[in-house]
Amino acid sequence: MDKTDKKIVNLLQRDASQTNVELAERIGLSPSTCLRRVQRIQKSGVIDRIVAILNPRKAGRAIKAWVTVELTLHGDQHMRRFLDIATAEPAVSHAYAVTGKTDVVLMLQLRDMEEFDAVCDRLFRDQNNVARFFTMIVIRTVKEETAIEL
Repeated sequence: MDKTDKKIVNLLQRDASQTNVELAERIGLSPSTCLRRVQRIQKSGVIDRIVAILNPRKAGRAIKAWVTVELTLHGDQHMRRFLDIATAEPAVSHAYAVTGKTDVVLMLQLRDMEEFDAVCDRLFRDQNNVARFFTMIVIRTVKEETAIEL
């Protein structure tokens, strides 16, 4: 990726809804050249996907919770089993297998605390290999960025 490709990617990360003509004008390219570059970048896999980012409050998912999970049994098959169950849960928006004392970190987008309690029953209190879990409810979002600056 050259400097122009990086400009394209940075602009698309901020607003992927802009037209190719608008993007080309901002970069200083002809629309056809800009389109070829965008297609090449997409084909290379640098752009993973193009999505709409919702406002959680307006989408009815105003409560955000980070949950760290310690598993009882370790190893690939036990980790994979728990992650399969967790990623099938609609309230789980992010799931990470991590190093250290914690095995898994989950981010939940929730309607209310009743939903949180039900998610806890399904993920952490049933027989899903969970030794313990710790929850942090987000009280204020200071920065939440999806762009990766190039």
